[in-house]
Amino acid sequence: MSEQYKDFIQSKTEQIPVVSKTDVVVVGAGPAGLSAAVSAARNGCSVTLIERYHHLGGMASGGMVLVLDDMVNQGNEIVTTGLVTEFVDRMEHQDGAVYPPAEDCLKNWEMWQKWSRWGCINFHEPGMPQSILHAVAFDPDAWKRVSLDLVREAGVNLRLHSWFSEAVVEGGKVTGVICQTKLGRQAIMADMVIDATGDLDLAASAGADFIQGEYIVTTVFRLCDVDTDKAEAFEYANPEEYKKLDRMARRVIGGAWGMWWLKTPLPGIVWCNCPHMTGYDGLSPEGMVAAEYEGRERMMNLLAFARENIPGFENAKMLGAAEQLGIRQTRLLRGEYVVTKDDVTSRRHFADSVCRGRDYYTPYRALLPKGLDNLIVAGRHYSVDSDAQKSSREIPPCMVQGEAAGVAVSLALNSNSALRDVDATLIQKQMRAQGADPGDIPSSNALIEKALAS
Repeated sequence: MSEQYKDFIQSKTEQIPVVSKTDVVVVGAGPAGLSAAVSAARNGCSVTLIERYHHLGGMASGGMVLVLDDMVNQGNEIVTTGLVTEFVDRMEHQDGAVYPPAEDCLKNWEMWQKWSRWGCINFHEPGMPQSILHAVAFDPDAWKRVSLDLVREAGVNLRLHSWFSEAVVEGGKVTGVICQTKLGRQAIMADMVIDATGDLDLAASAGADFIQGEYIVTTVFRLCDVDTDKAEAFEYANPEEYKKLDRMARRVIGGAWGMWWLKTPLPGIVWCNCPHMTGYDGLSPEGMVAAEYEGRERMMNLLAFARENIPGFENAKMLGAAEQLGIRQTRLLRGEYVVTKDDVTSRRHFADSVCRGRDYYTPYRALLPKGLDNLIVAGRHYSVDSDAQKSSREIPPCMVQGEAAGVAVSLALNSNSALRDVDATLIQKQMRAQGADPGDIPSSNALIEKALAS
């Protein structure tokens, strides 16, 4: 950091008011932090949840990542459960979530035409049509509403508009955090601290070891007044012509996944998961501002192209870009265990697995920093290699990480023990009791850790 800047000033000495003393403080109210706070509170802890924005949900709401995937193992075995399932059920009750019933999760053109534009496809599968699987399209405001409901019902002390500033560390133990607010800096003291910032802000401030990775950033957006029935009818009646237009659209936007537009639970509103932009540092204010400029220019270019060329988009209008820039990777913890790409691709099962994604498992050790007590992480910044993180950072698995972290801090507090001394089997048992799959029971296609040792 010091090499980047030439001039410095000396900060004044200050007294910082302690505004809260709590069992657990969670920094970051995205999917992982929200799950961690609710899980810890439901397990009897007093919890304070810190969030810099005016809303809850992080990348699921403000970041507008509007499809929950990475939820099933081979054969559409649903393995990402617990608070994830509760979120989906509550949003569906508010007409804010859409997903295929089990009987529609097939591999044929009829189901492809029915569900592919909802994003409920196995995009890892070669050939066409790809299988339909359990994934959930949702509305971002429904996510915000459900988040507030869960936090309020659990009795979590919510502090929005509070930007994390500094970790409080005493003798190798993290004992609280300092946040910047409109009223100045404020301290929240706690017995246990959960870093759910996504960028490892808290753990890095406390002195945890980490690496810094980089991946694409995205400015996603929504269009309204789209005739999705007309667009789909044109696509399926004129596949070659549509493919040509689709390739041109993706060149205009400058990078996108296989489908640059998807339907949402709100009629006539489509989600555009693009543009994909490289070379931007997700920790740098200058880099993020530049990405905002470039992203908005690209999305307006795409809107003009779609209105001119793609049936169904003639009257499309810009509904708005996501409130948060889509940052996928910055700091990554180097914890008690570092998950590797081979761990993910080989489906390696760990005896201390506390959460799982599509076909990978995450050990409890990967949530714990070395050399620091009272601190656990949950989210895309967990202890993982850069290449492995790119395929193990989706929202549902991060939510299960958070739920596991909430259970872990409650067990540590109840037994008056360090987090690293918590028995992972007790975390697994409580996760099961809460309806979550911690990955303690490996699927048939897993590579068992014990077999490696032999």
